[in-house]
Amino acid sequence: MKHIAGEYIHSYSYADKNILRCTITKEARIRNDSRLIRKEVFKRLRKSSGAGNIGFSVGGRETVFTIHGGETLRLKDYSLTQTDVIRYSTRGEKPRIEVVKTVDGQRTQIANLKPYIARKAYAGSITFSCPPDTGIFGLGQDEEGVYNRRGTKYYLYQHNMRTPMPLFITDKGYGILFDCPSLMIFDDTGDDTVIFLDTVDQIDFYVIAGGLDEIISGFRYLTGKAELLPKWAFGYIQSRERYDTQQEILDIARRYREIGVPLDVIVQDWKTWPGQLWGQKTLDKERYPDIAEMNRRLHEMNVHSMVSIWPNMAEGCPDHTEFAKAGYLLGDYSTYDAFNKKARKLYWKQAEKELFKGGFDSWWCDSTEPFTMPDWCGEKLLPEEKRYELVGGEHKKYLDPALANIYALEHSKGIYENQRKADKNRRVFNLTRSGYAGIQKYGVALWAGDASAKWDELKKEIAKGLNMCMSGIPFWTVDIGAFFAGGTECWRKWCGNPEAKPVWFWNGDYDEGVKSPAYRELYTRWLQFGAFLPLFRSHGTDTPREIWNFGKPGEMFYDAIEKFIKLRYRLMPYVYSTAMRVALEDYTMMRSLLFDFPNDERAKETDDEFMFGDALLVCPVTHPMYYDVKGEIQSEKKRDCYLPGGTGWYDFWTGGFYEGGRTVTAEAGIDIIPVFVKSGSMLFMQETTQYAMEDAGAMEVRIYGGADASCAFYNDDGISYGYNKGRFECIRFEWDEAEKTLSISEIRKLRKAPVILHIRHKDVLKTVSFDGGKTAVRFC
Repeated sequence: MKHIAGEYIHSYSYADKNILRCTITKEARIRNDSRLIRKEVFKRLRKSSGAGNIGFSVGGRETVFTIHGGETLRLKDYSLTQTDVIRYSTRGEKPRIEVVKTVDGQRTQIANLKPYIARKAYAGSITFSCPPDTGIFGLGQDEEGVYNRRGTKYYLYQHNMRTPMPLFITDKGYGILFDCPSLMIFDDTGDDTVIFLDTVDQIDFYVIAGGLDEIISGFRYLTGKAELLPKWAFGYIQSRERYDTQQEILDIARRYREIGVPLDVIVQDWKTWPGQLWGQKTLDKERYPDIAEMNRRLHEMNVHSMVSIWPNMAEGCPDHTEFAKAGYLLGDYSTYDAFNKKARKLYWKQAEKELFKGGFDSWWCDSTEPFTMPDWCGEKLLPEEKRYELVGGEHKKYLDPALANIYALEHSKGIYENQRKADKNRRVFNLTRSGYAGIQKYGVALWAGDASAKWDELKKEIAKGLNMCMSGIPFWTVDIGAFFAGGTECWRKWCGNPEAKPVWFWNGDYDEGVKSPAYRELYTRWLQFGAFLPLFRSHGTDTPREIWNFGKPGEMFYDAIEKFIKLRYRLMPYVYSTAMRVALEDYTMMRSLLFDFPNDERAKETDDEFMFGDALLVCPVTHPMYYDVKGEIQSEKKRDCYLPGGTGWYDFWTGGFYEGGRTVTAEAGIDIIPVFVKSGSMLFMQETTQYAMEDAGAMEVRIYGGADASCAFYNDDGISYGYNKGRFECIRFEWDEAEKTLSISEIRKLRKAPVILHIRHKDVLKTVSFDGGKTAVRFC
């Protein structure tokens, strides 16, 4: 349907029964090309929704959207103001190169770039009106840890600790995805909600109707289904800034195996290159004499490896020279042009030659914003509007302004597509700091960026993760213990200058690192939180992060860390089955309470708890109980936890039962955080293993009764893309509360041998050898 309002043309079409595309333009035709939306979507657009749950009516400049039969959202106004798209070049002059030393390494820039008008485009704005009690969530991850974005202003630009996403969702049964790769501003500080689009050819957005799971599924229908990471990616990942030699990496992995603490991945951070050849994707042979042998020995220990690679390269290093000769560098004369398919292929060729062929299993694509230099410096944090102008301006200087937010998306595309060509059945695992809508289809996980070690930062990380996952991104994690453990003293030590001026971002409270019991407590709580995230990763600078640096067996911090690493592996069947649901069902692992309790008013306010899968309610501890920065403290070792209504809850540790819809005070000594299991759910568990792919033998099925329960257990080979072709296992479990009977049926079979199930209901344990078909287990 088309509607003309003055100089504007409105177009409305259905991408799916619950997805309405809305386009507003001043041009003669609607553009159906997009960097974010799948091509198949445009082929299936239609005028009618069929039996869908979203409708609309148009009058003048306004559009009223009806969700599930009731008016929920009103498009009040919009604008498209023609603007010049400014690009930069030397205009025929020989480039004059300047070298700048930054925290993120040596950067170059072309000093004599000159602006020119490349074409015309529009600056856009959209004004929505929705009921005042509407909660607005998503839009990616900010630094402030804002959960409900109602009444806030949020600048969407890429930076170290902020990863914008052009999707917001509400608690009123709809979300909106903006097809806009440029910079954006979300402003809800007035009477209406206004979205500013920096550089677009048209206003183009999709209203997605449904519950939160349905909205996320709609988002992935539009931008691409999430690819599953290898199973070992869901185990414990050990990293720090940084390991200096291949022998050190081998020694760390070997020690984990010797002490019996599980480990799946060890990470090689930056500065692997020879000398000052920043960004070179070959290794310093004095420190890494035989990387293939290193990886072979890691694999013998069933440990996988990850290596850091950067999009920028120092002038004079062979990789940079190759890009410069090909003309594949951006205007900073340092960063490769990820928007160029041939440049992406060359980047892969360089990474493949020694790193991929040398046996590295996964990638850490760091600093993929990739321009933060104007703000990642200085003593004081600038006002947000100024930061947006500086960093956003830097992106617009070196990238097409219409594409300023999607460098990391294109970079990840190159890694994914080229690795799939090199090894079509080996899953891609790429940990990257920045991203945008659609990056989930490239085998990517995101993390929160370089936070500082403070208790309030730990609390903020929870809200950051909730909003990222409510933006359609399934695999997210943190630097356990924060990246910056210390403050100015550590900064000065790191840069080798005892008189260096402070910088705003190196702002941790613990200059002594692991020597401080206060930091050990904070790290332990961060790790306990991390054990219930999609990915479980320890990383940071200023101080070591391996378990033995936090004490020894029998000491409280060591024992607590060991307990939760082993708990992750006890829960691996549940964790990995939940991860498979991401790929097979468009599921979300880290879940705001709004996913499962949309009618609970407290859900839109609760920013320090979350569901991990269907069954587990996780309540991280975010304040000190034993030590603060001044020394030992006396504090109650408990935490208040809100239990959502409409169901009952079991204490994971004690089995105690609570009715929902109230706040309870739970034990929270250093060796536990409050975790509750929803009544009418099941947990899949196993004996602790040393790595995720290790066969643990029997699987334990814990039934938490009080209500009927239904769930599926998924499993596959853990390494290939066979799941996309139906090569996976699915066993369905149905609990009848009245009959106290568990029915088991096999939906899809993969394994050849029977699976041994230890089925536990309360204190009763029964063992079943299940070899397919159907069976029932009764508890009287």
